[in-house]
Amino acid sequence: MKSKIGLSNLGVVVSVRGSVVDIRFEGRLPSIYSVLRAGSERQIVIEVLAQRDAHHVRGIALTPTQGLARGMMVEDTGGPLMAPVGKGILSRMFNVFGNPIDRLDAPADVQWRSVHQAPPPLARRSTKSEIFETGIKVIDVLVPLERGGKAGLFGGAGVGKTVLLTEMIHNMIGHQEGVSIFCGIGERCREGEELYRDMKNAGVLPDMVMVFGQMNEPPGSRFRVGHAALTMAEYFRDDEHRDVLLLIDNIFRFIQAGMEVSGLMGQMPSRLGYQPTMGTELSALEERIANTDTGAITSIQAVYVPADDFTDPAAVHTFSHLSASIVLSRKRAGEGLFPAIDPLQSSSKMSTPGIVGERHYRLAQEIRRTLAQYTELKDIIAMLGLEQLSPEDRNVVARARRLERFLTQPFFTTGQFTGLPGKLVSLKDALDGCERILHDEFKDYPEKSLYMIGGIDEAKKKNQPDKTAVKTGSVVKSAVADAEPGLKVEV
Repeated sequence: MKSKIGLSNLGVVVSVRGSVVDIRFEGRLPSIYSVLRAGSERQIVIEVLAQRDAHHVRGIALTPTQGLARGMMVEDTGGPLMAPVGKGILSRMFNVFGNPIDRLDAPADVQWRSVHQAPPPLARRSTKSEIFETGIKVIDVLVPLERGGKAGLFGGAGVGKTVLLTEMIHNMIGHQEGVSIFCGIGERCREGEELYRDMKNAGVLPDMVMVFGQMNEPPGSRFRVGHAALTMAEYFRDDEHRDVLLLIDNIFRFIQAGMEVSGLMGQMPSRLGYQPTMGTELSALEERIANTDTGAITSIQAVYVPADDFTDPAAVHTFSHLSASIVLSRKRAGEGLFPAIDPLQSSSKMSTPGIVGERHYRLAQEIRRTLAQYTELKDIIAMLGLEQLSPEDRNVVARARRLERFLTQPFFTTGQFTGLPGKLVSLKDALDGCERILHDEFKDYPEKSLYMIGGIDEAKKKNQPDKTAVKTGSVVKSAVADAEPGLKVEV
């Protein structure tokens, strides 16, 4: 970590209570957010959060406090916590202090900047709402992301959250010449190691930076790691004029770390034990993620909702910042529909005629309506059979199943496992494909011809039309298999 060390301003430890340290200074009192160092090798780092009186400050330790005792000398570094910025940080993994944790040498040719930066002023912000194209059909068509906006990613373990994030990183780097920054707040060390290895194997590491505040680290460290990652992202946006994709996992753990710090500092908790300053702290982080005249930081944040209670203060405050919500479904993952995004649960504020255009909006609404009707008909199919449906309903089922399969997509980052080459699909091609399916252009094609393809024209190359489909009713009969997974219908 870089520090502004001028004339030594020394203090003495007065008390140590867990991560909270009180220090007495006879001379100049350190300012708020100043970094202090203590211990035999100055390895214990403390951030000042309160000036108690003319001679005492109270700080939170960003490192474990084992070995710290009353009477020990403390040195004021004269500056705040700093983060490294520059081209030298690309393809590297750092902790909250900017020290590399990937077993490689310290990066060369870097500058150090304070992690405490103000959000860009309104005069510099872009007032135009732009779509951030990901190249993933189901997201671009149904849940369009905002360039310079924030999207929440909701999903449990094993439904494809990391795969989706990895693919977005690949598309961002390979096709938009952008930079990706992964910020792990309260991450398990296993997850960090796996992600690093996956990124390296996928070949996206050269234009990526990872910052981790692991789960076992003190709350002060976890609370500041998001600010360190944002400082790096702001460098690429403002100095390099590049678009940045910032991935945060998990934003709830940032709030949780703030709650721990607040409790340790002795603040009176508010509702459900959260810190009284939660809204301010979250806004100070989220408002720095913005679209400006030099570039944009687009953020995708994994969001944990405590006990699935969407009225929880942490969830309410987080949702107010999001422009899109992507919900991953375990049921769809079990059916092999990857990416396993639930189109009816997911939503985006960008999906309005004024932003995406009249045609895109109309098509998205028609797709949602078709999929919703199919969901309602599934119970009838399971109980009474497909034959009891009207011809109109059978067409809805056929369209919905083809749409579901067309919205699947082979990913570049999973090609080594699936054997399928990855596909990047433009928004225009995705919309054309959905429109042609809704107009029944592919009703004579077997459903499998639309599964795991890129553009809709690949269906014609993949399979010749099944001329017997309409006569035998096999197109619609295959819907029975959806009601009972694993059931094969013979015609």
